[in-house]
Amino acid sequence: MCGQCPRRVRGQPWTRPSPGRSGASSEIVATIFRGTASKPSVSATSFQIELPDTVLAGARRGDLRALETIYRAFERPAYTLALRMLGDAEHARETVHDAMLRLFERVAQFRGDAPFWGWLRQIVVNEALMRIRRERGVVLESLPEDDSIAGNAAEPWASADASNIERALARLPALTRSVLWLFHVEEYTHQEIAELTGKSISFSKTQVMRGNQRLRHLLEAETSRNHEEITPWLSPATAV
Repeated sequence: MCGQCPRRVRGQPWTRPSPGRSGASSEIVATIFRGTASKPSVSATSFQIELPDTVLAGARRGDLRALETIYRAFERPAYTLALRMLGDAEHARETVHDAMLRLFERVAQFRGDAPFWGWLRQIVVNEALMRIRRERGVVLESLPEDDSIAGNAAEPWASADASNIERALARLPALTRSVLWLFHVEEYTHQEIAELTGKSISFSKTQVMRGNQRLRHLLEAETSRNHEEITPWLSPATAV
């Protein structure tokens, strides 16, 4: 998936560590992660990757090559999702590391009742939200909850320039940006977002509506600024 993937890790199958050996799984994650790099896009994070049953069975047994296969398959979408929620590349990389560590520790608990990619995506989202709470204290603008707010507004970036979207998203509050991304791109429902954030359904709807409005205003400002930078070059007074 990545153009700078590290050399394949070789060795004996890795045995899932006990709680007292959490450093072992952390070292495995670091080994696989080292040297990787991803360039995110504004499109969906493409988590819907199906893995062979043999890979999942190997991961449950603690087989290192199976775990590496999972890591390489999901490293890019996991990083993109974390980056979109956190707005910081280093924090996103750390969140992917933490999420994969949780995966390696819990993969034996996966029973196949739901798609594996959805199970892993949930781990990434939870890790990103925990980081937001821990490092930013969930600092948000005070938004009133309104049950009459429609929560199915179209994506405000549908026809915007990618570079403008990058800058506009970075200026949104962390949790507002996360709710927008989870709703519009990852297609979580308001009920699911409410459960993830520990808030109400109307809170999710409010964040989507207000977040859409703010993002549109930011995108309009970016477009206007770009136009003002280009206009002087098109003015007759500057023509040769």
